[in-house]
Amino acid sequence: MQTTATKWDTYQNQPVTQYEIENDNGVKLGVLSWGATLHKLMVPGDHGEHNMVLSYHKMTNYLDNPFYVCMGIGRTGGRITRGTVTVDGQTYHLDTNEGKNTLHGGPNGFNTVNWDGTIDDSDPDIAKIILTHTFKSTDDSYPGDLTAKIIWTLDNHDQVTLTFEGTATATTLFNPTSHLYFNLSDEPLIVGETLQVNSHEHLDLNDEKLPTGKMIPVADTPYDFSKGQNLGEAIDALQGIPEKGFDDVFHLDPATDGTIAKLSDPKSKRSVTMKSDRNALVVFTANSFDKSLKLTTGDGQPYMGVALEPQNLPDSMNHDGFGDITLPAGKTQTYHVSYDLTY
Repeated sequence: MQTTATKWDTYQNQPVTQYEIENDNGVKLGVLSWGATLHKLMVPGDHGEHNMVLSYHKMTNYLDNPFYVCMGIGRTGGRITRGTVTVDGQTYHLDTNEGKNTLHGGPNGFNTVNWDGTIDDSDPDIAKIILTHTFKSTDDSYPGDLTAKIIWTLDNHDQVTLTFEGTATATTLFNPTSHLYFNLSDEPLIVGETLQVNSHEHLDLNDEKLPTGKMIPVADTPYDFSKGQNLGEAIDALQGIPEKGFDDVFHLDPATDGTIAKLSDPKSKRSVTMKSDRNALVVFTANSFDKSLKLTTGDGQPYMGVALEPQNLPDSMNHDGFGDITLPAGKTQTYHVSYDLTY
């Protein structure tokens, strides 16, 4: 394993560090300190390296748009209705950043800060990038001060593991994720790729993309990825809706080995298999990307990536049966996602 930590850019007069791991097979994992952003997930191939995730040239490009490209998300992924939650019997009004609602942790979430980082390469077969930051209640409006840790791990079996840890001074909410956008192909769009999701229902959302509390069966609809479906065909089937693609929350039914989803590209033979202990997966097919996005692969356009975001069901504190994302004071909550790569 080879590891490096180098200055990648400067943002808001702060140095942005890129922490990088390369395993013995030539797979490279690169994480930026600002926003705990996955900048590169490089795999070798016959025609050179391929970055399996979307990325930008500069830190400002990551933050001058609403798409959270490959950035860390928290304290809570997804939307919270009217930014209003009740924790320990007390009602809190969180800062809002999407109309009247709170999205992805609000205006001062995980993506907005420069995390402290270290690399642990003491084991010759596995290395870890460890990012930490304490989010003050006075800064992000959530109850309690949260000390968060995000750990990116790469081993010599081409498995990437993402771990979230949180400990707070008061009972709070903790539902983090990472907003990874994948494109496994050598083409500009993801329409030739196949997505399989272990899910038989998705959330009913209103016109603000807020959960209504109902679940909709996916059987015999374009939302049925349970047996694998070509993304291009699935997107074509949704051209009649305003979104013209997917921006949906799937309620997961993980396989016995923990697998929740698999994205694969038949032409390049690249794939990523995801395993997680979360109960939801957001699928967003970059429907609203436009030319203002200057990505490393070119100007933005719809369907140039698919975001796959494992998390707990969003807005869960406002809906019975969605699960509990409260983090008791002084307790540590840990979540895991693993990505098995083939190429």
